[in-house]
Amino acid sequence: MAIQWYPGHMQKARKKIKESMPLIDIVIEVLDARIPYSSKNPLVDELRGDRPCIILLNKSDLADPITTKAWQQHYERERGVRAIAMVAEKKGEAKNLVQKISQVAKTMLGNRNLEKTPARVMIMGIPNVGKSTLMNGLLGRTLAKVGNEPAVTKVQQSTHLANGVLLYDTPGMLWPKVEDEDSGYRLAVTGAIKNTAMEFEDVALYAASYFLKYYPELIQTRYKLKQLPEDDISLLEEIGRRRGALRPGGHIDIHKASELLIGEFRNGVIGRISLETPEMVATKKATLSRA
Repeated sequence: MAIQWYPGHMQKARKKIKESMPLIDIVIEVLDARIPYSSKNPLVDELRGDRPCIILLNKSDLADPITTKAWQQHYERERGVRAIAMVAEKKGEAKNLVQKISQVAKTMLGNRNLEKTPARVMIMGIPNVGKSTLMNGLLGRTLAKVGNEPAVTKVQQSTHLANGVLLYDTPGMLWPKVEDEDSGYRLAVTGAIKNTAMEFEDVALYAASYFLKYYPELIQTRYKLKQLPEDDISLLEEIGRRRGALRPGGHIDIHKASELLIGEFRNGVIGRISLETPEMVATKKATLSRA
């Protein structure tokens, strides 16, 4: 499932970020904790260079906590990187995060006196990972628009936060073409892609297959199944029957069943599920390198 977001704006956003980067001490990259690899824009590492990076695994309340811990350890093996699990929408989370950023910044910047010289940080992330929600929480007011529309900051502005942190406005970090088919599906399952830009049935079949393989107990419990369906389409049909997603004549409405499955995953009612692990990504990279 190849994806390309806003290609006409990509160069403009990249240029703006490159111009702003000399002002920045630390880059903060927001990822979706359910898909840390697929929601990570490779351009962030390219643009930040050797600057320290704090990776925020947002929406961690929806992700498998064991897998999230594995991703934290994975990223912290990289030089100059710290990874923190968080929930941007949680009340008080932003205030606690400023303290964490300040503590990490002191270490990353050689125990610099942040009261005298604040840590200049820039928050980056692809659409729909919660970057705008996080920025609004940090600023204590609605400044960043919450949504998935691209935007490029026209005037560089900064805001003093508590604990010696200076937050710079972030140009919209857009996404280039996604070549990895699995990443494309995972982005679609989590809602990083507009529903109108994908085939719900295809995405739901991908999700159903994954859930049956890696989280069978959650599926069985959520849909009160005595035994697991044999395959992805059988699961969607069973959901359709149990939830009344029927067409005239008693036929299963697969599109409606697909919406139900994807919606319940996104809302976290099925359970805490991660769609990828460091091991999965490493295995796929190794396979591709041998091909």
